[in-house]
Amino acid sequence: MKLLDFLESLTGTAPERGELANPPPLDLATAVLLVEVMRADPDLQSAEREAVRRALRQRFAISDRDLDSLVELAERRSREANDFFAFTSVLNDRLTQEEKVSVVEQMWQVAYADGDANPWERNIVSRVAGLLHVPHGEYIAARLRARAAAGLQEG
Repeated sequence: MKLLDFLESLTGTAPERGELANPPPLDLATAVLLVEVMRADPDLQSAEREAVRRALRQRFAISDRDLDSLVELAERRSREANDFFAFTSVLNDRLTQEEKVSVVEQMWQVAYADGDANPWERNIVSRVAGLLHVPHGEYIAARLRARAAAGLQEG
């Protein structure tokens, strides 16, 4: 009996093929990291959800229907995840340094979408930036660009 068949017999439903042994695709890995920032705000606002959607639409040029599915799956995977490694390792394997800095900047954009980044959001962006091997100077520059794009003054 295959592992997937065994798990299906226990739960009555088959896990999505590839979820157990294969790393997530690039779009899902990116979406989960953005959703993690969104979920870190206990006062989740529509502006943060829209910032996630905007970032994913810009990065992957996908239809609204596919975007809805991607965000829904990312939210589920975010709730189930124990750490960020499965997602950051995909980005480390597939993105250039400049692209990884861009993802960090998009994470900051999600954090600042409601006008302020709370300590939990800042912690997540910082941890992910470290896992993506983003140098501190580039991390700070990404944060400042996101703040400026949100119309916030440094202070």
